Amino acid sequence: MKLYSLSIIYKGSTKSNLLKAAYDLSSFSFFQRSSIQEFMTFTSALIVERTSLGSRASVKEQEYLCHVYVRNDNLGAVVIADTEYPQRVCFTLLEKVLEEFSRTVDSIDWPSGNPGTITYAALDSHLSKYQNPREADAMSKVQAELDETKIILHNTMESLLERGEKLDDLVSKSEHLGNQSKAFYKTARKQNSCCEIM
Repeated sequence: MKLYSLSIIYKGSTKSNLLKAAYDLSSFSFFQRSSIQEFMTFTSALIVERTSLGSRASVKEQEYLCHVYVRNDNLGAVVIADTEYPQRVCFTLLEKVLEEFSRTVDSIDWPSGNPGTITYAALDSHLSKYQNPREADAMSKVQAELDETKIILHNTMESLLERGEKLDDLVSKSEHLGNQSKAFYKTARKQNSCCEIM
C-alpha cells in the first residue's frame, strides 16, 4: 500500500490552479521522478477540472487510483495511491487536509495562489503519516486486527479438520457420548462427506 501524491487544487471557472502538493516518489528510479511528478500534477489538475463541485470520485489510471474531492467552495484535493490502498482512508485524508487548509490559508489567495506563494507546511507530514493506513486511521487499525483474528481462527479450524480421522476414533471410544449421539455424529459425517465434492 502506497501513497504517491497529495495535491490541493483550486477549481477555477476555466482551469484548475495547483496550490500545494507533496510527493513520495522514492519507489521510482531517480531519473524518472521528475517526469512522474509532472504527470501526477497534470493528472490531478485534470481530474479536479472534470469533477463537479461537492462530489467525490475515484479514477483509475494505469495501476494507480486517483481519489478526488472537490468541495462546494471550489477547493479540491487529489491523492494518488496504488490500487491496494483503502479508498475510505483516502477520502478521510482528503477531507482532513481540505478542512485544515481552508482554516490556514485565506480563501482570497486560492484563485491566484501557487506552491511558491501559499504557506501550508502540513501536506508533507500528512502524506508521510498516511503511508501506513493502519497507523493513521483508527478504523483501518481495528479492521486489520479483526482480519488477523479471522486468520488465526481459520488456521485453528483447518488444523482440527486435518485430524478428522482421529476425531472419528475419539467419538467412537468416548465414554461421555451416548449411543444416540455417536449415531448422530456418524450420520452427520456421512451427509457432509457426500457434499464435499461440490
